[in-house]
Amino acid sequence: QAMTFHFSYENVPLLFSGLIINSPGEMAGAFVAVFFLAMFYEGLKIARECLLRKSQVSIRYNSMPVPGPNGTILMETHKTVGQQMLSFPHLLQTVLHIIQVVVSYFLMLIFMTYNGYLCIAVAAGAGTGYFFFSWKKAVVVDITEHCH
Repeated sequence: QAMTFHFSYENVPLLFSGLIINSPGEMAGAFVAVFFLAMFYEGLKIARECLLRKSQVSIRYNSMPVPGPNGTILMETHKTVGQQMLSFPHLLQTVLHIIQVVVSYFLMLIFMTYNGYLCIAVAAGAGTGYFFFSWKKAVVVDITEHCH
């Protein structure tokens, strides 16, 4: 197999020995499938972050004195969050993590075919997935976390 980028659509293996691309139509189908797999990967990453945020439980608040202006003392509060190891949310996160790792390795192996069409499908799918799924992802600043 070639170790340089190429734009061929004949005799292109795709992940499994029985899955060989041999025509422009098969390459177009593979392009669409890989594109959506890369989009799914990006969506899964964002979904896991959202699920993690929703499943976190507040464990404790720690207050500690910090020096303020003109010799005053301010109280700064820190929130510690976590989740229990033997809980449904953590088990779900574990299963989703395994799926995410497998899909990420599949995408890496597809890219390593050095087939230009498939590489473009991975990159375009990842970019499209990021565009559609991560726009809502924002850093939420909790104004009660630090007193200034």
